[in-house]
Amino acid sequence: MKVNFFELSKMNSGERAKLCRRTGVDLRDLKIRVTPILDAVRDRGNEAVREYTARFDGVDLEPDLFRVSLEDMDHARDSLPQDLKEAMEVSIRNIRVFHERQVEPPSWEMEISPGIIAGERIVPIASVGLYVPRGKGSFPSMMMMSGVPAKVAGVPRIVVVTPPDRHGKADAATIAAARMIGIDEVYALGGVQAVAALAYGTETIEKVDKIVGPGSGYVLAAKQLLSTEVDTGLPAGPSEAIVLADDSADPLMVVTDLLIEAEHGPDSAAYLVTHSPILASKALELIPQLVADLPEGRRSYCQEVFRTNGGVVLAEDMDDALDFVNRFAPEHLQILTHNPSATLDKVQYAGEALLGEFTPGTLANYSIGPNAILPTSGFARTASALSVRDFTRRMSYSQVTEAGFRDLAPKTLTLARYEGFAAHAAALTHRMQKK
Repeated sequence: MKVNFFELSKMNSGERAKLCRRTGVDLRDLKIRVTPILDAVRDRGNEAVREYTARFDGVDLEPDLFRVSLEDMDHARDSLPQDLKEAMEVSIRNIRVFHERQVEPPSWEMEISPGIIAGERIVPIASVGLYVPRGKGSFPSMMMMSGVPAKVAGVPRIVVVTPPDRHGKADAATIAAARMIGIDEVYALGGVQAVAALAYGTETIEKVDKIVGPGSGYVLAAKQLLSTEVDTGLPAGPSEAIVLADDSADPLMVVTDLLIEAEHGPDSAAYLVTHSPILASKALELIPQLVADLPEGRRSYCQEVFRTNGGVVLAEDMDDALDFVNRFAPEHLQILTHNPSATLDKVQYAGEALLGEFTPGTLANYSIGPNAILPTSGFARTASALSVRDFTRRMSYSQVTEAGFRDLAPKTLTLARYEGFAAHAAALTHRMQKK
């Protein structure tokens, strides 16, 4: 098995920059492919959704079967194995506790200067669509990570779309999680046609104001094209992680953590970044051994990742390693150093940081509480994890008294005249002339 190995000291700036690029998918080509699907759903509604569901998911669903019944959701919840149900309850509770801390006061205001009052009102978005993928497995965790903050934010209408199986059924654990969270509008629909239905609306599905949740390259391309029609939220693409470790780290632990994101899919990215030649050498030995022990599907994913968009990166020193991490701006950053907190102080860009040997990505992906839907492809430089704030909007308001107006208007008039806005100026002079 081939495992990429990179020595930063032997790479020029261009080669380092290339290493930070994600292979990902070519959205230009995918946008061409998904455009006809979006157009068809916009123009033909349910008929087109049914047509493309039959073509891509292999099941012909009558429109009145798009929506998952409450009976099916209750049955899925009640039929969960007890240990799985208890694990999901713990995750939901922890996610809720963390996100409740993000809730802002419903409003605030302040006096900017005498006679000038301004503030904001914070209100939930009226309707949101949550896309929960299914292509590479069952993901009730994604249902919990998107559904709980939406519920905590107080969104009145939360709509879930998730792909059906060959029998037209949504994943049982996913719809059980939705029911446990308190969401009851779920559709067994996936792919581009589901995203289009949320954006445009159909005879069965009322359109939403925002769509969040990760999906395939096709879903990502569709969301980009629909961004002028609906808010498509956080840029979330293929999984990616960096394990940043020094010579104090256990090599076996480092490699097991490295495989966490690598097994998500062949388009994932997973790098060990270290300044320890001994750790780098040991990791290069262990990666093929641990990958060989994985089940076939996950094994092939990891093999592809470490051949293309992953591997071991040897830095000159910790500062060099941190410089690479900040340039890469990973979705997930696992810090396995002698003093993780001190290392974190030097990290500028990452979707999340997991500190120390008892905080593996497995816990973060499911149960700690902070959101695991994170910015990818370098967007951690400007974007943040999905949160309650993604499900609310802010409306500013202001009120100026007559005294405040007479103090501020002459100065503002100067600005309006300088920019050549005659009507702006007139609105002020009319009031200024009134006694």
